[in-house]
Amino acid sequence: MEQMLGAFQSDLSSISSEIRTLQEQSGAMNIRLRNRQAVRGRLGELVDGLVVPSALVTAILEAPVTEPRFLEQLQELDAKAAAVREQEARGTAACADVRGVLDRLRVKAVTKIREFILQKIYSFRKPMTNYQIPQTALLKYRFFYQFLLGNERATAKEIQDEYVETLGKVYLSYSRSYLGRLMKVQYPFEALFRSQHYALLDNSCREYLFICEFFVVSGPAAHDLFHAVMGRTLGMTLKHLADYLSDCYDAIAVFLCIHIVLRFRNIAAKRDVPALDRYWEQVLALLWPRFELILEMNVQSVRSTDPQRLGGLDTRPHYITRRYAEFSSALVSINQTFPNERTLQLLGQLQVEVENFVLRVAAEFSSRKEQLVFLINNYDMMLGVLMERAADDSKEVEGFQQLLNARTQEFIEELLSPPFGGLVAFVKEAEALIERGQAERLRGEEARVTQLIRGFGSSWKSSVESLSQDVMRSFTNFRNGTSIIQGALTQLIQLYHRFHRVLSQPQLRALPARAELINIHHLMVELKKHKPNF
Repeated sequence: MEQMLGAFQSDLSSISSEIRTLQEQSGAMNIRLRNRQAVRGRLGELVDGLVVPSALVTAILEAPVTEPRFLEQLQELDAKAAAVREQEARGTAACADVRGVLDRLRVKAVTKIREFILQKIYSFRKPMTNYQIPQTALLKYRFFYQFLLGNERATAKEIQDEYVETLGKVYLSYSRSYLGRLMKVQYPFEALFRSQHYALLDNSCREYLFICEFFVVSGPAAHDLFHAVMGRTLGMTLKHLADYLSDCYDAIAVFLCIHIVLRFRNIAAKRDVPALDRYWEQVLALLWPRFELILEMNVQSVRSTDPQRLGGLDTRPHYITRRYAEFSSALVSINQTFPNERTLQLLGQLQVEVENFVLRVAAEFSSRKEQLVFLINNYDMMLGVLMERAADDSKEVEGFQQLLNARTQEFIEELLSPPFGGLVAFVKEAEALIERGQAERLRGEEARVTQLIRGFGSSWKSSVESLSQDVMRSFTNFRNGTSIIQGALTQLIQLYHRFHRVLSQPQLRALPARAELINIHHLMVELKKHKPNF
């Protein structure tokens, strides 16, 4: 039994050793299997990347570049060329087997792409019915240029240079032709300027975005390439503008052009096209100084105007003030969109000179009443024109409103003075005596008061009628005339009411003529009948 058990133990030890050996062999086989699978995967990828399928060869050699399969296989060729370059850098010997095939296919693809793109570029030279160059049609073939960049940079540079040269000439020719046709049209200059620059803006935005996408550039490179194409066109446009402005004295047209540029600059910014920023600054550098010069010339012209050389004068609004009102209101309304402090300063100077001019002309009239009529007519006209376009709280509107109110009040006093001057003088004197505590001195005024009561009662109706007719003849704006008559009648009622209060003092209360006083409410009812209806 001991011998049998020993043999059995020996056999078990042998089996255990064999099992360990089998386990070691199995582990080694698993490692070899995994290594071979990894090698096969990588080798398969390498082979797949290096093998050139017949479909690729056929498409590159035979298919037109406009067919979808040419583009698909061109992308495959680009990927294989990149893979071969990567493997060559790692020292893969198998690359030599496909390098020749890929080089021949690359040369063929480059040749076909070059001919196709150059033909497209040359087609832009043909006359077109509208001012739009269809270069965006090339965008669906933008991978062609990307392929050239990665595989034949010399050809890519040739195509870019040819594009710049051709499109630069085409844009210049089209712009020059379009500008020539525009300048033959009888529009105001600002309308021609807008049409010209809207076309320039539209084409420039389209061109910049095309350059960025097709030629795969951005930032300063895109800016430089854009100006290589559009530089001559922009220069020609600037020169034409400078030539026109040298003999331009239309301040409104120039100011409108400034605001057109400001609007177009915002549009370019919204379209994310910064390449025109410098051009807009150059245009504004031409427009602003000319606009300021014209405004300063207008200021100087008004300042140096001699009223005595203007011929016959009347109290109606002067043509110079009308021109100023229309001119100023136009500039003020335009300036509200993009407010400019320098413009407001120049308009303020012009307004001061116009106010001084109006005063100089008014001084030519002999009577104060005529002077006031002239001032009121001119202030009212300028205020009316300004309020049509400018904001109610603008400095120009506020300034002329204050002047109109002051002169209107003075005119009403001047208007009431002839028929009711004695009443006005007595009321002021009596109120001053009462205020100083000297009302007793009114006892010596019975005769004067009696004369005033009877004089007013007998003549106020005819005086008011004459006053109304005088106002209607004097003022060109019927609404303003109505306001002045209403103001005069209101002031007359207030004057007579004050007269009543003076006569209610103890010193004059027993005056017999008080019985002849007209009742205030009756007077108000009667005066309403004289309210003019224009």
